[in-house]
Amino acid sequence: MIGSLPQTPLEWAQKACDSLMDTYQAGELPPAHRWHYHQGVFLCGMELLWEAVQEDRYIEYIQQYVDDLVDEYGNFYFARDELDAVQAGLLLFTLHERTGKLKYREAAAKLRNLLRTLNRTSEGGYWHKDKYANQMWLDGLYMAGVFSLKYANAYGEEDLRAAVLHQERLMRKYMKDEATGLLYHAWDESRRMPWANPQTGCSPEFWSRSLGWYGLALSQFMDELPEKDPGRAELAAELSGFVQALIRYQDPKSGLWYQVVDKGAEPDNWLETSGSCLFVYTIAKAVKLGILPGEVEAAAAAAARKGYEGLIQVLEWDEQDRLILPDICIGTSAGDYRNYVTRPKVSNDLHGVGALVMACVEMQALYPAQV
Repeated sequence: MIGSLPQTPLEWAQKACDSLMDTYQAGELPPAHRWHYHQGVFLCGMELLWEAVQEDRYIEYIQQYVDDLVDEYGNFYFARDELDAVQAGLLLFTLHERTGKLKYREAAAKLRNLLRTLNRTSEGGYWHKDKYANQMWLDGLYMAGVFSLKYANAYGEEDLRAAVLHQERLMRKYMKDEATGLLYHAWDESRRMPWANPQTGCSPEFWSRSLGWYGLALSQFMDELPEKDPGRAELAAELSGFVQALIRYQDPKSGLWYQVVDKGAEPDNWLETSGSCLFVYTIAKAVKLGILPGEVEAAAAAAARKGYEGLIQVLEWDEQDRLILPDICIGTSAGDYRNYVTRPKVSNDLHGVGALVMACVEMQALYPAQV
């Protein structure tokens, strides 16, 4: 580190964003010139930072990414057979509101219509991708759910709210383990996948980042659902219980969480940063929302601070004084324990850095003296 260290969570968020902005033109964010959730997650973190600090260079960078791909009529190329393609659509709402340009609403409508054509389980659960037939993955709740609620709020399609809550209930019905309070990464209604439990259809492990996507989804659903929505109290109770489960599995020494969350004692398991970032965000958000029981809230705030400080401890720097987030698991399909613990680790993968930015922005409220 050449210069002085950031002091506040917001300063760390800015350093993370500035480091990648210094490395890549917006359209070159990897995979370059692609509508993809990696860029979407990072830029959604940047949008939260922009809302907090009101420096327009951040929203302008986001607009550069979108405008590189979306033409003046709202046309753009995206994968039409997977929930992942919807996530970057979260960037369109602020741009439409801020500029008034119809192209952003037209692009959002295309992504909304993708949801009409997806294959579904027998009870209406979205397949995660066409190539993952009959499968629901925890990741998908965030990839399409927050977009759906924002679309409902922005453009008046209120039926989308019930659709999102239905997806979450199906995941809970089939993927939640009552003993731990955690949810399995994936569920195969057909029971045909090699990893599928023949009785339940679930994959066998609790994977860190998939649980992080679930927590991120529930946290942001709370922002988008009206106060009087009948599903909001149910979600608040679910988020509260989920946060309490996460705290039980936090590594007491590092403050982080393991790649396979409940098996930290295994010698080949390892501390994974992107999931840890998402857990810090989720726990801090639950504290801010005031949904935790009184006796839990202080412990949750302490767990969030311990996780955040643990993340700061593992950050690295390159020769240009740019921040590096190490130990991010690459994209991963459902599988057995060995599948997860042998996945390659990378540094500064966009969905890892995006999760870090989200966590830092959310943590600022737990360090009020530093504002």
